[in-house]
Amino acid sequence: MSSYECINLTIDGDVATIQFNRPEKKNCMSPTLHNNVRNALVEVEKARVKVLVITGIKDAFCAGMDLEQCFFEPFDDPERMAAINADVFTWFTHLKNFPAVTIAKVNGWCFGGGMELAGICDIAIVADESTWGLSEVNFGIFPGGGTSWAYAHNIPARKKALYYGLTGETFTGKQAEEIGYATKSVPLAQLDAETDRVVKMLTRLGRTVLRKTKEVYEKVKWMDFEAAIDYEMAKLWELSRETNDDWVRTALASFKRREFKPGTQSYKLTKDV
Repeated sequence: MSSYECINLTIDGDVATIQFNRPEKKNCMSPTLHNNVRNALVEVEKARVKVLVITGIKDAFCAGMDLEQCFFEPFDDPERMAAINADVFTWFTHLKNFPAVTIAKVNGWCFGGGMELAGICDIAIVADESTWGLSEVNFGIFPGGGTSWAYAHNIPARKKALYYGLTGETFTGKQAEEIGYATKSVPLAQLDAETDRVVKMLTRLGRTVLRKTKEVYEKVKWMDFEAAIDYEMAKLWELSRETNDDWVRTALASFKRREFKPGTQSYKLTKDV
């Protein structure tokens, strides 16, 4: 496991954690941090974990881009600006399509690009006390680089989404849950325990079924109903092949013996696939 300048990476069995570590800048994303995360994601994927948790050190999740280092300083150097953007968009896209389940553990400040980061993760568990905002309008631009996509896809109500995009007004983690951006909001003192609870639920499941559940959701969301049926059935049999029909041979066989309740319990895998 590598060490990095701007992030802390840990890999423990089926779980990896990336913690942003720029507390002096509220964990804003610098060019170095972007490069660190780009490389760390490659390392995590090779480790074949089931869950990746992303969080920040101290009182911030991520307060967005480091405006000076990512925009102001390289503005007159197109090649440098392009290199920075290449790192950004490479790892954001990698994270959006990551094979493991991704959890944003939002412990504090979450602004701009930090909201994009939380938005492209599969699950967001956040502190009630965390502060969120799309502050781009405050310095004369709109949320870019995927941030508009993220807030448009995570705040279902158009008027709510545009309100925060247009005004830059902040909101709390509790409000983030209410408007659909967060999966669950809990008091900060309970954030670690709640995240651990969800991680434990996920890691007892098979790696393949977790990955394919994500894949199928992302595809069928944009399909017509009839096309979705065909795609879902094809992916079901693909999963069946890749797991040696474990859902029938083990899960349904166990259910027939009344060894577990599918509505509330998970069967025991014959092997972790």
